[in-house]
Amino acid sequence: MILGKCLVIFEGFKKEIHLFKQISSHFCLLFLLSVSQSSFSATTLVAVAANFSKPMSEIVAVFEKATGHSANLSFGSTGKFVSQMENGAPFEILLAADEKSPEKLIQDGFAVSGSQFIYALGKLALWSATPGYVDNQGKILNSGGFKHLALADPKLAPYGVAAIDVLNTLKLQDKLQPLIIQGESIAQAYQFISSGNAELGFVALSQVFDNGKITSGSAWIIPAELHAPIKQAAVLLNKGIENPAAIALLAYLKSATALELIQKYGYDLAQ
Repeated sequence: MILGKCLVIFEGFKKEIHLFKQISSHFCLLFLLSVSQSSFSATTLVAVAANFSKPMSEIVAVFEKATGHSANLSFGSTGKFVSQMENGAPFEILLAADEKSPEKLIQDGFAVSGSQFIYALGKLALWSATPGYVDNQGKILNSGGFKHLALADPKLAPYGVAAIDVLNTLKLQDKLQPLIIQGESIAQAYQFISSGNAELGFVALSQVFDNGKITSGSAWIIPAELHAPIKQAAVLLNKGIENPAAIALLAYLKSATALELIQKYGYDLAQ
């Protein structure tokens, strides 16, 4: 009788030990998975040309969900970013508004050779915050009637260079030079116009375009033949060479999802 009770107690004790092992194994697995995920998740610091702020914000949102990595974005003029990087700024990726800036960073030893690629072909627009103010052929540039024409500083912003190209091609540079007000970046040029400090000006099409239409005001989409191509290049900086998030983000920019979002804002894709 006593022996029988002992056997029952012993069997119950064995079951409890087995259950404890199962629970322990389960928690160990969860722990290892959490450690694994935290080990492979990383954050990268990205300098982004101001014109690309809208599409890049959307791209990063889906990138973070898809990969578990994250990205901190800073927006500004390409020229200013290059200067900061040459002076030790901690950026790991540059999404420039041109292709010369990444090439310069590679030549000067700040970026990884062979990592650069064209992620978008930019488009320029003559835009006013006032509906009906800018005609769809840009004739207002010649007819006048405005006091200020905003554009990005061509010394800092490739879109400013493109704007000057347009004025020179149309032989209007000398005539309109006294009316020009310059922003440090294309974002500041946009602010001059949207605030009414300039009646019109040159902006990146992506700032006023979404899903096939102008989102506000009135605009002339500048024909590509009036300025040099705006080839926007990305590059991996030396500071990001060992960061899996930086490498993953550059790869994600070439994905079908990212390319679709880029086109949504009016950019063309490199062939």
